[in-house]
Order: sequence, then structure tokens, then C-alpha cells
Amino acid sequence: MKVASFNVRRLGTSKVADRNVLKYLIKIVSRYSVFLILEVVDRTGQAMTTFLKELNDTRANKKHPYTMVKSSRLGRDTYKEQFVFLYREDHVKLTDSYQYKDNQVGDEDAFAREPYILRFTCLNTVLKDLVLIPVHTKPEDSVKELDELYDVVKVVKKKWKTDNIMILGDFNADGSYVTKRGMTNIRIRSDKKFHWVIGDDVDTTANTGNDHTYDRIVMYGDDMLEAMVPNSAKPFNYHKAFHLSEAMALSISDHYPVEVELTTAGTVPQKKEDKKIDKEEVESPNALGPCSSAHEDCRCGQGNKLQCPYCETALQGDRTDS
Repeated sequence: MKVASFNVRRLGTSKVADRNVLKYLIKIVSRYSVFLILEVVDRTGQAMTTFLKELNDTRANKKHPYTMVKSSRLGRDTYKEQFVFLYREDHVKLTDSYQYKDNQVGDEDAFAREPYILRFTCLNTVLKDLVLIPVHTKPEDSVKELDELYDVVKVVKKKWKTDNIMILGDFNADGSYVTKRGMTNIRIRSDKKFHWVIGDDVDTTANTGNDHTYDRIVMYGDDMLEAMVPNSAKPFNYHKAFHLSEAMALSISDHYPVEVELTTAGTVPQKKEDKKIDKEEVESPNALGPCSSAHEDCRCGQGNKLQCPYCETALQGDRTDS
């Protein structure tokens, strides 16, 4: 089960109407069980309704469709955004949601976009209970907002009596927005119970003009960390995976998705380099040919769903745009 967050940069009707952009967004989302989209700016709601229909109409998703849940439009002024979650109902069940109130006495309105928090029951992983806290900070207020997440976690723990919490999104946690000194003033950074699984030296931007680590995933507690497949937390470089020009990549977003995989129930995590594949099986006539999903995680290189767990949910057999 893979979970991801993606700042799609001003996602609205015009972006969804672009067939090339839509095609690649569908290929990206289809890799995941739960997918958080940031920076949805459409006032009408039509953009995400259209996107969900197109997503579920693809061959790979018809038998494993996505459901959508979204926050209200959030923001302090006329500019507002929504957090939008897409998830496969045969992988997780939504059990609760909570719009953070952001009304602590003496510290009201700490967030430009208050977290819209979801709680899931995971159907196939070692971790059955999972809380996702989405983040899209206002860049110049990133240190304050990230520090405030410490209090959000306290509220969630008290409300739902769980420690299985993942914070994910666009933290703007690099460059001039969050310096090394600024990091020392963030409680979810200094408290050892919080594990930042996307390293500070990882480039999460599609813009070749910088290599900042704006997008992050933070696990709370040892149980969450142990449930993670080792080395699975990383950006998905769709620019490279889909062999796109820089212009095409940037038309999708100036960020990459960040992802993490949770261990399947009844299995023992193993490193990718330890994966052994029988040569005869890979070359069997049942193989689908070159991997149609073009994802960099494919272990078989052949698009054979018997050998590659990722091809099972990718665009099987669709060799166009590979």
C-alpha cells in the first residue's frame, strides 16, 4: 500500500482540460492506494469531479476505483485552496474526518490552511489504523505552521486515541523559508518521536533551477516507522519516469509527489536489491512486454504483474505514452 502527497500547482478546470496533463496525472495517481492533492483552487468543484471520473474510467482502475473526499475551501482571504484525498476503497476504509479548529487561546489562526485530517482503516497492511494530516504551509510562515503541527498531533491523539499518525504535504521546509536555524524552532523536528523520512538533501522539485526539499513525510512514533517499507520514502520523479521534456513536466507541476509504502500484512519487508527474479518467469509468454506504467519502481522491467507488485495497479497493457 503506497501513500503519496502532491502539490499539483493551482489545479483547476484549465489544467484538467489539458488532455496531456490529465493523462499524466492519471498515470501518477494510479500508482497509489491513498493520494493527497494540494493546491486545488477550483471554485466550482467541477475540476475534481471531472478528474475522478476520468481516473476511474481507465482500464486499470475500473475494478479498483477511487473515492474522493475533500476539505472546504481554506484560506484567509480571497485566495483559497482545498485538500483533496483520493483513495481505493478495497485498500482502505475512511472511518472519520476532522477539520482542525485552529483556535488555541493566544495562538489563533496559526495556519493559512488548517489541516483537514482523515482517519483510515487499512485492509491489507500491518498497520490497521492510520491518520493522515495534510500540510500546505504559507511559505513565509512555514516555521510557525510546522511548529504548530505538534499541537495538532496532540489534539488528534486525544480525540482518536491513536499514535498511528503521518504528516505529509508541501512543508516549504527548505531554502529561505526554513533555514537550518529555523529547523531548531520546530517541535516536530526536535522531538525524537517524529521521524522525517524524506531527507534534507532530497530534491522534491520539478524545477531544475533549484533542488529544494519542500515536500515531506513525517511519521509519528516507532510503530509508524516500523510499518514503513525500508527506503520507500522518496519523491516520484515523473519527469524522468515518463521521459518528459522539462516544459511538459512543469506543465503538470513544479513539485514531485512524495511517497511512502506500508508493509503488507503477513510479509517481511525486504530491500529492493534483494529481490530475486526467475529469468524464465520474466521471459515467459505471459509477460506483457515493456512496463507500460513507466514507473521507476518496477522490479521486473517487463510489466509482468506476477513479478512486479506495482504493475498490478499501473496502466496494465496500455503501451501508449510509455
